[in-house]
Amino acid sequence: MLTQAKREFIEFMMSADVLRFGNFVTKSGRNTPYFVNTGNYRTGKQLATLGKFYARLIHETLGDQFDAMFGPAYKGIPLAAVTASTLAQEYDLDKPYFFNRKEEKDHGEGGSFVGYKPVDGDRIILVEDVITAGTAVREVMPQIMSCGDVKVTDMFISVNRCEVGKDGEKTAVMEVKEQFGIDVHAIVTVQDIHEYLKEDPKYADVLAHMEQYMAQYCRF
Repeated sequence: MLTQAKREFIEFMMSADVLRFGNFVTKSGRNTPYFVNTGNYRTGKQLATLGKFYARLIHETLGDQFDAMFGPAYKGIPLAAVTASTLAQEYDLDKPYFFNRKEEKDHGEGGSFVGYKPVDGDRIILVEDVITAGTAVREVMPQIMSCGDVKVTDMFISVNRCEVGKDGEKTAVMEVKEQFGIDVHAIVTVQDIHEYLKEDPKYADVLAHMEQYMAQYCRF
């Protein structure tokens, strides 16, 4: 269902040139008529707005039933930071966050993580921009689990493209749930974007290409 909050987020992405329409090629080599480039968020106001959307989704989904937030390097780092700040400011929910280094530091405090140090019994959530193949999750899960007896239960992302992997059967979200038991929650899905575009006749051509692409690669 296309709620007002989802509509606002789609318009926010479009205004920031993050959600784009045209002819693009994904990392997997697919020709797609729509593309999400979160690297185009580049101002303080945009980051603050993004934090509000993430914080609201986390609060509505989990309340205070988690112990820490993890942001995978690199795009997950500012997301985790601004989301933690927004949760504290708007919901009086002061939760710690941490992130990983791409290369382990061998001097100073050392280690692979920066920020909070997980302890046994922690329930950790992941904050990321998008999930395409689930590569980032597979890379960081062994590191997080090495911290002790912790659980990673949920992951929050901007957009779920709902696309199958190379096997053509399961989406990355399905695979992450199956392999790690992590529930993935998106602010919007490709279906929401599709519903939004249907409201404006000027997107008729985009819709035609989008529907063809979704029929070939998406699973719901």
